Amino acid sequence: MKSSTTESYSDMTEYPTERHPLEPFLPEGGKILMLGSFPPAQKRWSMDFFYPNWINDMWRIIGTVFFYDKEHFIIKGEKKFDKKKIVEFCTERGIGLYDTATEVRRLKDNASDKFLEIVRKSDMDVLLDRMPHCHAIVTTGQKASEVIAEKFGVREPAVGEMTLIEGAGGRKLHFWRMPSSSRAYPLALEKKAEHYMIMYKEEGLIR
Repeated sequence: MKSSTTESYSDMTEYPTERHPLEPFLPEGGKILMLGSFPPAQKRWSMDFFYPNWINDMWRIIGTVFFYDKEHFIIKGEKKFDKKKIVEFCTERGIGLYDTATEVRRLKDNASDKFLEIVRKSDMDVLLDRMPHCHAIVTTGQKASEVIAEKFGVREPAVGEMTLIEGAGGRKLHFWRMPSSSRAYPLALEKKAEHYMIMYKEEGLIR
């Protein structure tokens, strides 16, 4: 007799596929490319941009790192992130954003990587061609890290560490693996911010 877990993974035809709802954000002169796995279901969004889930702490982490204020990217008095402020910041700093999958099956109604089946991976060569000044790829979760490590044939770095990618379109890239900004990841926001601070300093985004 099959367990419910086995059944849910074996009969994938029961789960419809989802295509990525956002275009890559690749600012001119972009220096780093941050990659998650796939956005949460749109019913969980607080804005129409990357890391939109109100209970995902990415923009609180970045607010802490660059402005010492975890609420820097929050619209005052609302449970919403300030997309305009985020876009302006990422454009100015040269931070590109996308995900490692363009089509997935969601095996459970949540944002967990554990229950995402990748149907179609993002074309990293195309993304990097559109970012000729990019010198670092930063993954923000386990599944994204696995995809990049497999794509470029390198070891998957430990959380908070970096490995070198060679032969990526004729350039060398730093491959950083950051702690997930999901609250399910067992690390305090301030500790996560410390890892991101080190990475941004090493990549020249903080002086």
